[in-house]
Amino acid sequence: QVQLVQSGGGLVQAGGSLRLSCAASGRTLSIIRTGWFRQPPGKERELVSRISWRSGITYHADSVKGRFTISRDNGKNTVYLQMNSLKPEDTSVYYCAVITDSNPGEYAYWGQGTQVTVSS
Repeated sequence: QVQLVQSGGGLVQAGGSLRLSCAASGRTLSIIRTGWFRQPPGKERELVSRISWRSGITYHADSVKGRFTISRDNGKNTVYLQMNSLKPEDTSVYYCAVITDSNPGEYAYWGQGTQVTVSS
């Protein structure tokens, strides 16, 4: 199993920046990919960014491209989401999740979630 602990988040004014962290423990060598998701109130959960644990290849949703950057520190088993130029519509609970080689079809392990609130 893999355990994920999130940190970061909080309240920021529009145009500001925040950084989220997702620290993994347990069977970290089994991790293939880490993703950041968000679910704004009344809306469906959406994939914001993802990164391949081994190749470092990244993906960012169009809504955050150019503003958010996902990165990883393999030595610390931690993935970061740097969020710049934040907008009120970025307000949401953010979750990190991982895909492992024992279950490559789904994000099987999830962090506890962290609130990001952007005021206008």
